[in-house]
Amino acid sequence: MSRQPRVKHSRGRSSRRVGTRELRQRFLIVCEGEQTEPNYFRAFQVPGLVVKIEDSNARGWKLVARAEQLRDADEYDQVWCVFDRDDLQPAQIAEALQRADKAGIELAFSNQAFELWYLLHFDYHNTAISRKDYCDRLEKKLAHGYAKNSVGMYELLLKRQQTAITNARRLLALYDPWRPAEHDPSTTVHQLVEELNKHRRP
Repeated sequence: MSRQPRVKHSRGRSSRRVGTRELRQRFLIVCEGEQTEPNYFRAFQVPGLVVKIEDSNARGWKLVARAEQLRDADEYDQVWCVFDRDDLQPAQIAEALQRADKAGIELAFSNQAFELWYLLHFDYHNTAISRKDYCDRLEKKLAHGYAKNSVGMYELLLKRQQTAITNARRLLALYDPWRPAEHDPSTTVHQLVEELNKHRRP
């Protein structure tokens, strides 16, 4: 399975501009995680931001299908699914990517875990480790420790965010073409973060 990092698809109001300034956009972010990812993305001060949490059964292509349903029931300019590799098989990841591409839905995908994005705020990281090791390393980086339901990670890491974006871009550039199911570690969370930053309240 080959896939290059994609430029976002636009939908609805996102194609309209007033003068040279792009209109603010309404985001739908559908997360498979119950706390880690939703807690982080809800902290962005973006007008019209909607973060939905799905149960553990909505994974892979099912998460994308759920995002399609939510999008079709309302009006959004950008729709994203946030999920990790976990125990998904390569064929399941490929199916999710293909369905998302067809539907114009963007993916913030991490191999192995969303915590890779957090670690990249501190150091460049290009070595495969276990999901538990991600949490253990974050424990050492954060003075107060780390738990997957931690609240306030956005605020805590904000001053390091540009470092994380730079490190994530550098990591993704290693893979040409990028194969999400195989390339461990890798993440495209920074692409969603960059889009949200364009539309944050000043």
